[in-house]
Order: sequence, then C-alpha cells, then structure tokens
Amino acid sequence: MRGAAHIFACLAAPVLAIGLTMGTASAQMLDFKDLDGWAADDHSAALSTFLDTCSLLKDPEWSPICRLAPNAMASDAAARSFFELLFRPVQVGVSPALFTGYYEPELAGSRTRTPRFAYPVYARPPELTDGQQWLDRAAIESTGALRGRGLEIAWLEDPVEVFFLQVQGSGRIRLPDGGVLRVGYAGRNGHAYKSVGQEMIRQGLMDEHSVSAQGIKSWVRANPEMGAGLLHHNPSFVFFRRLPDLAAEKGPIGAMGRSITTMRSVAVDPAFTPLGIPIWLEKDGHNPMRRLMIAQDTGGAIKGAQRADIFFGTGVQAGEDAGTIKDGGRMIQLLPIDRAFALAEIEGQ
Repeated sequence: MRGAAHIFACLAAPVLAIGLTMGTASAQMLDFKDLDGWAADDHSAALSTFLDTCSLLKDPEWSPICRLAPNAMASDAAARSFFELLFRPVQVGVSPALFTGYYEPELAGSRTRTPRFAYPVYARPPELTDGQQWLDRAAIESTGALRGRGLEIAWLEDPVEVFFLQVQGSGRIRLPDGGVLRVGYAGRNGHAYKSVGQEMIRQGLMDEHSVSAQGIKSWVRANPEMGAGLLHHNPSFVFFRRLPDLAAEKGPIGAMGRSITTMRSVAVDPAFTPLGIPIWLEKDGHNPMRRLMIAQDTGGAIKGAQRADIFFGTGVQAGEDAGTIKDGGRMIQLLPIDRAFALAEIEGQ
C-alpha cells in the first residue's frame, strides 16, 4: 500500500496549462479546479460506466489504470481521487460545444407484416461491405430494392418511426404477444448523414428555434407526401440486427460493443475523441448539466472536437427529453496522465 500511495502522490503533482495539438484541433491542458461543478458530481456512477468498457482499451497506458479502477469503487471520494490522480483534463477544440441528445425508442411492431404494421426494419444486405457507398435512402424506399429478400427483421406502423429508429441506431419493438424485440445497429449504406431539420429551416418550413425531433415528426405526419421527400433529403440508411441476448435492464449496444448507460454515456467523433475515455461535460442552456460521462458511442451526425450526443435512456420520456437538447457549453477530455504529458512534450519541441 505504501508503494501505491507513493505513486498516487507523484501523479498528483500540479500541472500547468499548456497548449497542445491533437489531430487538426488545438488543445489545452487544464486543472480539475477549472471544471465547473466537478466536486458535486457522482464520480462513482461515472466510474461504474467507465469500467464497462475499460477492458477494451488496449494502449499500454490503460493497463495500470484499468487494474486500479475497481478498487476506487469503494466510495465516491475514492472514485473522485481515482480520476484526479490518474488523469488530466484537456480541452480539445474551441468552445462553444454543441450538445444534442439521443435515446432508445420503444415502438409497437410485429415480426410479420400486417395491415397495421406495414413498414419494414431491414437487416444488413449480405453484399454490403463496410465503407461501401450503396443505394441511398430514396432509392431503397422508392424502388423497393430490398423488398422480398427476406431481410425484414420487423415491421412498424409508421414510416416516420422507422426513420427515427435509424437516426437513434437502436430500439425496443413491443410485439403483439407482449414480447420485446431488441434491435441494434448493423451497418449503413455509406452515405453521409444530412439533417432533415436543417433542410426544413432552409426551406422556411420551421425556424431554428422551433425545430426538434418532435416537431419534425408532427410536420411529416401532417404532410405525408412532402414529408417523404424531406426524409429522403437524408441519404444515409441504417440497417439493424436482432439482439436476443441483451438483458432488458441493459442499455443498447454502443460503438464499443457494450451496453451504454443512461445519462453517463455520450456519442462522440472518434477522429477527435478516443472511445472509452472519460468526458467532463458542461452543458449550458435549458437544464444546465455538469457531469462526468464516458465516450462509448458514435453517430453519423456527431462531427468535431466539441461535439457530443448525450444518451437519455429508453422510451417516450427519454425521447421527449433528448429531442429538446441543442445547447452549447464545452466538453473536456480526461486523458491518462502519461498521454497528456506526452502531448505537452511534443508541443514543446
């Protein structure tokens, strides 16, 4: 124990603010006292989420961190000390950040097509390879290119819900017999995500302050013919897979292949934010948020160093909450202390 205490004491040495460079984004090392609300958070909850994917982090600096992490679950004070002693806060990119929210929909559906459930959720076509640019959304939906191939996993009652299931990337489908079918992301058609909300603003159908997932759904349902064309503005199309072994109490599967956690997991751009690292989030706007989260997911619309999508959970209320989030603030990466100092050394050369 004396040896471990000595290591912790050495790692706790003060760090000066130093300019860094990560990829094409500027970065700056900070101190934990610079993080607004840091002391008030539930660090044990964040550490528990961190542990879900820690074993997947293969770079050498993670090995001692992941060995020590379970011992820090003894108390919130221990969890806080764990983060403060083994990490350094680094802001990558220039604020303000853009924070949005996502969730796991819970939708009525059927394993077979019926008059009520007539809109398919598709499995990935076997000929589609990762990175391949395949048929776009309009071609798939307008020509019926996938019809009759046995790729239908389930059927939903509303084409708008099929579209937003693809935006979220996972869901729970309530079946007529009372069962639940869990579906998760299996791939996409290789086309870049384009925002339907931004297109509606461009066309003058909504203003920037009123556009939301709920608003888009209502407008498309009220204007089905023009609405279908609007949904085709987003050429990206997502395919799904059944998740029969995913326990009901677990969150959907994120980009790291593990379940994500309500209000503790975020989707990020891995070009700037390594998957698996802790992220200190300072969200402003309505219902400000100061919280330690873990980067465990990605998304087609999540691009940039100061960009994160907050996972709000499962069901209707989670969808309502997630759909209203479009706020600024800043996000801070917590990097292993060796990596942070290495970046500082590179910058100083």
